[in-house]
Amino acid sequence: MVKMVVLLVRKESFTHEEFKSYWEEEHAPLVEDLPNVQRYTTSLPTDPEKSAYDGIAELYFEDMAALGDAFDSEAGDALLADAAEFSDQEAGEVMYMEETEQFSAR
Repeated sequence: MVKMVVLLVRKESFTHEEFKSYWEEEHAPLVEDLPNVQRYTTSLPTDPEKSAYDGIAELYFEDMAALGDAFDSEAGDALLADAAEFSDQEAGEVMYMEETEQFSAR
């Protein structure tokens, strides 16, 4: 399993609350159209004024080929175009990772 981690920074024209609303109501539903995505999670800081990022998105794929195919699709193009509407693409970061669970509470 491969995880794409996106560290999001809102556009200056958005308040944190506007960013959150757009992300959850407009952008997140577009992820469902993305081919091959296995799981999608979002995280918001508890104190946005003290955080370097306004949010974290995690998208899970079977492998890098599946991830590549997803973003080479029309849905991938639409998702990336929409991300540019509410997030500063230059300020954010993207990482591709393999997740290893070290511990899980029962």
